[in-house]
Amino acid sequence: MAVKLPEKFPPLSPDARQFLSRLIRVDQAGELGADLIYAGQHRVFKRSRPSLAPLIRHMWDQEIHHHKTFDDLQNKHRIRPSLFSPVWKIAAYGLGMGTAIMGKEAAMACTLAVETVIGGHYNNQLRELVRILEEESRISRDGQASAELRALAKTVSEFRDDELEHLDTAVENDADKATPYVILTETIKTGCRAAVWIAERF
Repeated sequence: MAVKLPEKFPPLSPDARQFLSRLIRVDQAGELGADLIYAGQHRVFKRSRPSLAPLIRHMWDQEIHHHKTFDDLQNKHRIRPSLFSPVWKIAAYGLGMGTAIMGKEAAMACTLAVETVIGGHYNNQLRELVRILEEESRISRDGQASAELRALAKTVSEFRDDELEHLDTAVENDADKATPYVILTETIKTGCRAAVWIAERF
């Protein structure tokens, strides 16, 4: 009779599993939104400001990669998408086109606002992932957390750095000259924070 070997790592706690489900769902929704914001901006700028289109395309390509990565994680772990995904698609594409029509400075202010919120959001997730990794390491037989969780933390860290690079790009390209800067950026930040809260839960 074969002896059933113990699992290398104990199963995640219900709270940890719930956190990871929320993480993948909200990040997939966020990267979907970012993908479509840049898609909307690029559609406008490739005609109105061809010299700016390659910069937008570079940031867009990174967001496409982020989006695909979280799509793959969502499918792999069978995590349902946000129920509001159709809303995120319309709102994000409209925001991208709308700010681009307003001009370069407004588009960059949009990037600054979005990436400020998303960069902070990723930082919060990383802190919680580190806590979970430390707990896994403490209770595992060989003192290591699962390779899958370590890879997820690395992915979140890399994507956070990309988003902060986009924020720096926005600052370097006159985001603060948008009119009206404060109203525009604070409105977008508020919308992003609301979208994060909703996507985590629904």
